[in-house]
Amino acid sequence: MVNGGGAAWLAGKARRRRQPVPDAEGGMKLDPFVVEVIRHGLSAAAEEMSLVMTRSARSPLLREAGDLSSAITDGRGGLVGQGRDIPIHLGAMAYTIPELLKVVPIETLNDGDVLIYNVGALGGNHLNDVKVVRPVFVDGEIVAFAVSLAHWPDIGGTWPGSYFAKAIDTFQEAMRIPPVLIATSAGVNTPIVQLLKANVRDPESCEGDLLAQIAATKAGEKRIVELCREHGKAVFTATQSRLHDLSEIEMREALRALPDGVYEGEDYLDDGSENNAPARIHVKITIRGDEATFDLSGSCDRVSNFCNTTPFMARSAVAYAARIMSGRDMNQNAGALRPLTIITRPGSILEPGWMASVAAGNHETSMRIVDAIFRAMQDTIPERLSAGGATTAGVLFFAEPRQNGSWKMLYEVHGGGEGARHNRAGMSATRVHLSNTSNTPVEVIEANYAIRLEQQAIRRQSGGAGAHPGGDGSVRTYRILAPSMHLTTCIERMVIAPWGMQGGESGKACRISLVRHGANVAIDGKSNLVLQQDDLVTIEMCGGGGYGAAAAE
Repeated sequence: MVNGGGAAWLAGKARRRRQPVPDAEGGMKLDPFVVEVIRHGLSAAAEEMSLVMTRSARSPLLREAGDLSSAITDGRGGLVGQGRDIPIHLGAMAYTIPELLKVVPIETLNDGDVLIYNVGALGGNHLNDVKVVRPVFVDGEIVAFAVSLAHWPDIGGTWPGSYFAKAIDTFQEAMRIPPVLIATSAGVNTPIVQLLKANVRDPESCEGDLLAQIAATKAGEKRIVELCREHGKAVFTATQSRLHDLSEIEMREALRALPDGVYEGEDYLDDGSENNAPARIHVKITIRGDEATFDLSGSCDRVSNFCNTTPFMARSAVAYAARIMSGRDMNQNAGALRPLTIITRPGSILEPGWMASVAAGNHETSMRIVDAIFRAMQDTIPERLSAGGATTAGVLFFAEPRQNGSWKMLYEVHGGGEGARHNRAGMSATRVHLSNTSNTPVEVIEANYAIRLEQQAIRRQSGGAGAHPGGDGSVRTYRILAPSMHLTTCIERMVIAPWGMQGGESGKACRISLVRHGANVAIDGKSNLVLQQDDLVTIEMCGGGGYGAAAAE
């Protein structure tokens, strides 16, 4: 048996054997085992950040549905570690810190500083997605950034929940937060917290969620510092660079395995274009050797509703789709983006300018980019892709006024049918592609809101037929028990159903209904309205498309 002293001696000997040595060019030669240990350590740190958030946040949207993400970047902002969170968040966070450092010089940051912001120009999503960023110092040098992103259920603006379907600009949507110190080594910046609370409709939950984000970045900082102490700061820093290089190599190898050529695809949002026609998303993919260009400039002009999105969302969607195209479970970081060129057009739905309304573009328009890319590649790599699925968040946002003037917020997202694949049927009542949230349990809703859930079921036969059928959607029915309640709907795939692939049939489109006093009331997929007591709201999510032609009977 080895005693404690002997174990310590053996561990020290192992570490000495794994010390890096200079390579022939004067750089650092890294032990591949150490690289893997640090890579997994970064992912584990990001996972712990998300766990801290879900355990300590106030809003059900965060602690139950998990509409949050965590990431770690290197000291220059290159994404190196992420939790198993929401792909559309994580893709955008590849740009968050580089854009931030363009307006906040890195030399102005100090140990203990924590920044908060949500403006779209800084690698942003929609304004509800608030980022809290902590630079991580080791021996007086920034070695990493810990980033916590959370969807705040309300961040001010015209309508409770900050989704205003008829918003003509971003100022009608929500409060805009430029980068500002929310905490320093001296503690939380109370005046800024008070400013934020004064501009949201549920200030107590807002404060709780914010403090949870700050705590999450502190947890990330702790793990990063431990990695540096265990392996050495120089090894840690060099490993981050190596991780970028490894992902670049893998992405280039994957692109070389695809046939050179030009591939075009398109899909449509239900409405918002001229005369409220469907809004076109178009992509032209050019693959040449180990590089690929995704040209999205053929997409429609800026739309009249809140389905515009930022170019960072477009890049995030492309990054996800490119990873699927690769057929590899590669580490998604800044290096994987190097072989990709992504083009958007100023004035388009994907680059509408920083004053445009963009609330729905985060989870609706970005999904349509993925659909367009899949449709472009469906005849080239059909075995890696799925048919069209529930590429909509299916948002129903209930806002219940309190007697003290504040509001209770319930942000509900709904799963639908997954598109079928070449070797299996689609899954039912799930999230696909860029989405990765859970439904809020019935018990939580009924215990906290004046709502009764009267139905939760699978929408049978909503998936498209095929050799492999698409998955079925879900159904959820809400009975309003309060005297009044504000409702926001943000649902796509109500007009244009999920598409079938290789001869498979389309799934059924989404449906939403409102029954008041026994009569049906018309309700749109993108709307704001006031509900009455005893109203019944039902959402029926779309089914996934089928794969392959169904056998003849």
